[in-house]
Amino acid sequence: MSESTQILIQKIDTILPQTQCTKCGYEDCHAYATAIATKGESINRCPPGGEAGIAKLAALLNTPTLPLNTSCGETTPLHWAKIDENHCIGCTLCIKACPVDAIMGANKFMHTIISDLCSGCELCVPVCPVDCIQMIPAPKEWTQLDADDAKARHEHRAKRLADLAANEEERLNQHSSRPTDILSSADTVAEKLHKEDKQSGILQNNQEASHAKSAAIAMALARARARRQSAQ
Repeated sequence: MSESTQILIQKIDTILPQTQCTKCGYEDCHAYATAIATKGESINRCPPGGEAGIAKLAALLNTPTLPLNTSCGETTPLHWAKIDENHCIGCTLCIKACPVDAIMGANKFMHTIISDLCSGCELCVPVCPVDCIQMIPAPKEWTQLDADDAKARHEHRAKRLADLAANEEERLNQHSSRPTDILSSADTVAEKLHKEDKQSGILQNNQEASHAKSAAIAMALARARARRQSAQ
C-alpha cells in the first residue's frame, strides 16, 4: 500500500465518527475507511456520521454527495446503553461485544456501563441472554473529542485481544509438543533397557511400538499446526 493511500485512509478515518458500530458493513471505522480509499466503497454507509459526515467525505474525495443509505440504518441522536442491574446475570457477553471498553464487570458479577464512554453502537444489546440492556437517549451530542477517545480505546482493545490470542497460540504450541517430548524420553529409556535385559525380543517389540506411536502423534501435531496456520 502506497504512502499516499495510507494518508488518505487516515484522513477518511478521522472524518468517521469512531462509534465502531459496524452498521456500514465493516468491522470498524478504519476498515470502512480502507474500503473507501482502496475499493471505491460508497461514502454514504455511516448512519452515525449522517449527512454531515457524507458531505465531509465528499469534499475530501472531490465526489458528489449522496443521501444516506438507509439499509445501513437511520441517523438518530446519540443513545447510551443501560443495564438493568437487577436482571444482569454477569455473563460477560456484553463486555466482549463492546468495541470501546465502556462496560465494567466480571464473570457472575453485575455489570455496569460507563455512560460517558458509550458510543451508542448497540452491539451489546443483541448478545444479552436476559434482555437486560436497553438504549436510552443521551443528554449530549457525540463530539470529535468523544470520537478521538473512542478510537484510542478501540485500538487499545484490539491490541489487547491480539496479544491474548498470541499468548494462547504460544501456550497451545508448547502444550502440543509435550506428548512427543515424553515419548522421546520413553524411547531413550527403552533403548537403555534393551541393552541390559536378556528378553530383547519383548523389549524390541515395545520399542518399535513406541516409535510407531511417537511418529503417529508427531504427524497429527504437524497436521494440527498446519490447519491453525492456514486458518490465520
